[in-house]
Amino acid sequence: MAEPVTYSGYLRLDQLLSAQQPRSGEHDEMLFIVIHQIYELWFKQLLHELGKLQAELESGTTTHAMRTLRRTLAILKISVGQLDVLETMTPTQFTRFRAELGTSSGFESAQFRQLEAVLGRRDPMMVAQYPEGSAERERIAAAMARPSLFDSFLRYLAGQGYDVPAGALHRDVSQPLEGSPAVQQVLKQVYDDDTDATAVCELLVDLDEGMQEWRYHHVKMVERTIGGRPGTGGSAGANYLRTTVGNPTFPDLWAMRSLG
Repeated sequence: MAEPVTYSGYLRLDQLLSAQQPRSGEHDEMLFIVIHQIYELWFKQLLHELGKLQAELESGTTTHAMRTLRRTLAILKISVGQLDVLETMTPTQFTRFRAELGTSSGFESAQFRQLEAVLGRRDPMMVAQYPEGSAERERIAAAMARPSLFDSFLRYLAGQGYDVPAGALHRDVSQPLEGSPAVQQVLKQVYDDDTDATAVCELLVDLDEGMQEWRYHHVKMVERTIGGRPGTGGSAGANYLRTTVGNPTFPDLWAMRSLG
């Protein structure tokens, strides 16, 4: 007979709660580990939700897509808020265990790179730091070879009867998504119609804004913790992170707002 399912067993708490292994005796290292492990769990869930969202958009199920987008936004909001907890650590407290991190760096988060790829980033440097044949490299490369979330959204609009340019619908999805005046005109029509498709547009703008908010709050957290010093593993730290702030995920949805 199968053993009864318990709370601890179902959640694999033995494995989960034994995954925090501080390398120093410093009190604050536990917080640092827990926060970053939680981030990886949320990244995993975001990837799970965005995969579902793309399928819903491409099948034209507006109501379900909006529901999944709202859940995604709620997760992203929590992810931004977690940085408030990390900011309770002073620079001195971090310095006391920083050497224990060795060459590890948040830049090595393969799940975040995969998330960026799903949202449309196409940059060979995203896989360059992972060894050939590694699972991380293969997952990121696969995500960059698949349609992005915006590609799925354009297919959704086409299914709703909008005249999305063929070049946008059938583009090479392995290439960066560039702004398109023709797509912006379609989006302007969507907004003028003011239907459920318009609400989907606005939720995507919320997602874009949420990503920009996360990037801004992240760079300020890094500046509070290590200032302008290089990050662990020789990364550029806050200097690099500043270059990512303000870059829209879905540029056409922003550019459309300037149309008369």
